[in-house]
Amino acid sequence: MSEDFPTAESAAADRRTAELRERLSAVRQRISAATAAAGRSEEPQLIVVSKFHPAADVARLAALGVTDVGENRDQEAAAKSAELAGLPVRWHFIGQLQSNKAKSVVKYAFSVQSIDRPQLAEALAKAVARQQSESGRPDLDCYIQVSLEDDGGAHRGGAAPSDVERLAESIATAAGLRLAGVMAVAPLGAPPEEAFEKLANISRDLRGLHPDAVGVSAGMSQDLEAAVQFGATHLRIGSDILGSRPRVG
Repeated sequence: MSEDFPTAESAAADRRTAELRERLSAVRQRISAATAAAGRSEEPQLIVVSKFHPAADVARLAALGVTDVGENRDQEAAAKSAELAGLPVRWHFIGQLQSNKAKSVVKYAFSVQSIDRPQLAEALAKAVARQQSESGRPDLDCYIQVSLEDDGGAHRGGAAPSDVERLAESIATAAGLRLAGVMAVAPLGAPPEEAFEKLANISRDLRGLHPDAVGVSAGMSQDLEAAVQFGATHLRIGSDILGSRPRVG
């Protein structure tokens, strides 16, 4: 009987898949248009930020061709990655990270995009070494999160631009870590173009010292076009694909 008449649960899942397909298509169209407008030949990598949304949504997105997923809380990311073990997606940790969470994060993360201090790099290197001896995991891609606040403040997180070179060296010389590039969030209440141009210049200087550190993770739902304009290689998109955060409680 269930084969002929879908349950309410399966019907809702089908509606959610259709919704995600439509939203994902719209975002991909925006990315394509922004790439063309910037005169670029290669589109940035889309990372869908799934925080607060269920693992079932990540499974649906994977079925729709999404290969990269971002999370900003270790507890949530660890649970989802375990539930979806074997799913062909790469997990990117994009939130502020305490050093004592390094052991957990390296069990599932393809990259950590929020490294803002040498102590965190050291903790990740130790955790990766242990995990590589146990499971043979590959090196961890590491992005330096840079604060783009005019006053050097960090209320959106990140290292000061003046600290990038020193932090890059600590990552590049650590076994098990691969310096992948830089990441930033545009400051609140200011045009994102100025911030992303600043990040592009920081990236250029970093590549002068570390030519392989070409990654620029920038741009979210509200400012992806500006990020593409200024060379983002990775875009972190959440709400425009997954919708509003589910209510908790």
